[in-house]
Amino acid sequence: MIKLLPAIVVEGRYDKNKVSQIFDTTIIEVGGFGLFKDKDKTDMLRRIALTRGIIVLTDSDGAGLVIRNRIKSCIGDGKVYHAYIPEIYGKEKRKQKPSKEGMLGVEGVSDDIIIEAVRKSGAMQECSNNEKLLTKELMYELGLSGRECSKQKRTELMEKLRLPKNLSTNALLDAVNALSEDSEVRDYIEELFMEQSGR
Repeated sequence: MIKLLPAIVVEGRYDKNKVSQIFDTTIIEVGGFGLFKDKDKTDMLRRIALTRGIIVLTDSDGAGLVIRNRIKSCIGDGKVYHAYIPEIYGKEKRKQKPSKEGMLGVEGVSDDIIIEAVRKSGAMQECSNNEKLLTKELMYELGLSGRECSKQKRTELMEKLRLPKNLSTNALLDAVNALSEDSEVRDYIEELFMEQSGR
């Protein structure tokens, strides 16, 4: 696994599965064009770009370009690296027929092609301090998972940190760790620790 400081932004879950086998960093799935209607997610991306940077890794087709441009336009002053997959014609194994434009997406190309795309983006710095602010074990200890009131506590956390309200437990964990350089996020997690230890 290659450690990276910037988070990687991909279109869908199959892309996320592929990239998570190569890189040790936060990987954010935008849900294709769903990003256009999700103000909370674009705000989260903007904040991550400001704290640690993001690598945009979308398919090389027209839809991927539109999504890439949308991300770029909503980031503002944040750090954005662009990793481009070359146009390779073919069909992903899980699909019955090729995509509309007939090209392989992120999920269909080799690991080496993805690594090379990220390297060319200029974001291939090794992360010397990829310490996670939150782990699954800590989420349990803080009552954010595995307890009766966990869903309510996660909802409160998402609201407090201005994160999308529909994040799964794992996506919330990734988002908090991606924003770990944000002092507001760190302060709130520390506040949760203090509340828990005071009980």
